[in-house]
Amino acid sequence: MVPDSSSPPFAQLPLRERKKLRTRRALAETALALFTERGFDAVSLNEIVDTVEISKRTFFRHYASKEDVAIAAEAELWDAYIEALTRTELDGSVLTALHTTLISTIHGMRGDWEKRFLRTRRLIAGSAALRKHSTMLSFQAQERLVEELEKQLGTDSRWDVRLRLLGEVTLGVYRCGAKNWSAGRGEDGDTGYGRRATLARRVQEAFAEVPAALDLTISR
Repeated sequence: MVPDSSSPPFAQLPLRERKKLRTRRALAETALALFTERGFDAVSLNEIVDTVEISKRTFFRHYASKEDVAIAAEAELWDAYIEALTRTELDGSVLTALHTTLISTIHGMRGDWEKRFLRTRRLIAGSAALRKHSTMLSFQAQERLVEELEKQLGTDSRWDVRLRLLGEVTLGVYRCGAKNWSAGRGEDGDTGYGRRATLARRVQEAFAEVPAALDLTISR
């Protein structure tokens, strides 16, 4: 996981952890560059590890598959979001808390994350295998979110369906906002294409439309 803004600075980490993080970053950046240049299916796992000059065994200590390293930027967001939720004491509207924590997590991602994430979204759009993997990753994030709600609220989502609905709504709203962002869509021509603040704004706009979507009716 690439740390979010609340994690210790890189220089403060133990040497072993810094080396592991450097290797993980190098794998993600190298794989993304190769996939972007030649396409996901045209690049082998051997090429990735040879370029980074590590063994496959070392690769599998960091990523479970070629698909995992391809969408590393997306996984970083979900890891940072769930970590932020564990530090958030829920009070008042739970949906609002989930929303504001997600927005603050997007703003707090380090470095050039949004550039890597935009390239990742483009890769996903062009690969059926990556679309499937990305969908599974978001479902896993949703399950992790629900598990955190169960801990904080002291209830079981098998009996309280509201927790699972909150997970569905939160992840669904995010996907709508992220899709509009990566497609360059925005209100009143405000696309801000590829900017992190714009991604946060697109997600915020989608959250704001939830009440109207639930009340949408058709008269014939």
